[in-house]
Amino acid sequence: MLPADLVERTGCPFDPPSGLVRRRGQGPVQPITLANGNPAWLVTGLQEARAVLADPRFSADRVRHPDATKLAPGETPPPVESRDDGMFVFMDPPEHTRLRRLLTGQFTVRRMKALESRLREIAVEHIDAMLAAGTEADLVPAYALPIPSLAICEMLGVDYADRAVFQERTAIALNSSSPDDERARAGFELYAFIQELVARKRAEPADDMLSGLVHDADPPLTDAQLTDMALVLLGAGHETTANMLGLGAFALLEHPDQLGALRADPELMDNTIEELLRYLSIIQMGVSRVATEAVTIGDVEVPARATVIIATPEANRDVRHWDQPDRLDVKRARSPHLAFGHGIHQCLGQQLARAEMRVGLSELFTRIPGLRLAVPAGQVPLRNEMLIFGVHSLPVTWG
Repeated sequence: MLPADLVERTGCPFDPPSGLVRRRGQGPVQPITLANGNPAWLVTGLQEARAVLADPRFSADRVRHPDATKLAPGETPPPVESRDDGMFVFMDPPEHTRLRRLLTGQFTVRRMKALESRLREIAVEHIDAMLAAGTEADLVPAYALPIPSLAICEMLGVDYADRAVFQERTAIALNSSSPDDERARAGFELYAFIQELVARKRAEPADDMLSGLVHDADPPLTDAQLTDMALVLLGAGHETTANMLGLGAFALLEHPDQLGALRADPELMDNTIEELLRYLSIIQMGVSRVATEAVTIGDVEVPARATVIIATPEANRDVRHWDQPDRLDVKRARSPHLAFGHGIHQCLGQQLARAEMRVGLSELFTRIPGLRLAVPAGQVPLRNEMLIFGVHSLPVTWG
């Protein structure tokens, strides 16, 4: 529904889309017209974006308050009394508050520490497999996708024997290059797989997140809510991190001075991760919100029922907040960014995502010191058409 120039990256693959760059200097809150003819407001300033995401007058509930991309011009949404689903990312308090609190209780320090140790094993196993297969690989299916996929398996308690099926269905369902009918079939099978997993955790609980959600919630969650919540975790935790690993490796390979600085001082890894999260901004246009009443953002009044779209790639390059924001600098002082959102919907799994990037990138560049692109950078296919930006493949070589 967005104008193409606000999504497609036709120049440097790491820079915001050209339409966002051209809008610089036109104010941090700007009116736009969507492809369906509806008006909306584009927020490009970091401070203004954080204000929207922290303001309860902007609704995330896409059932009660569908955004302008979901409505025909002049259409009004039907009234909704209550919700019994588990799509907590598209809810407001109090429904969101309850489901998020239950999930927060499952992201324990003990569980995250144990998972980080397992992440290192997963990374090493896949690097060893790449090295054993020769001197070339496509880093996306060989490395970037399996790490978050197997991490989700660990979190949800997917049996080892079932992980190949789980990974296969997930890979097809989330792969934009797969035919539509194959993706639909894989999505249906994945939903059925999660339903069966929920039933199994009811009968045979274990020390995993899904078992905790099944048995610790009071009042209990329904199977439908549990399945929805598991699918949200799968999509949010799998697609995003996989693309950050692939695109992050691409960016470092294309900035040898920055990769060299990281190799010379491995203590820069945490800094590097924060800078990559800011610099790359793989969430194409961030999130949308609907104003439940007239609200002033900065010096712009947004009318009631208006849709506001956060331009994350541009907000994370706000010149008012960062010096030389278009430059990748792994030594840049760490400061808040919008890669994980802000406010009550800020990403629950952000520490897990950071751990996956820290382990994935450090093991990759340590164990394959001669890693380089196997094709010119301009031939690396970009995910321009997807909500989550990244690369479809990343051919690399070494030796």
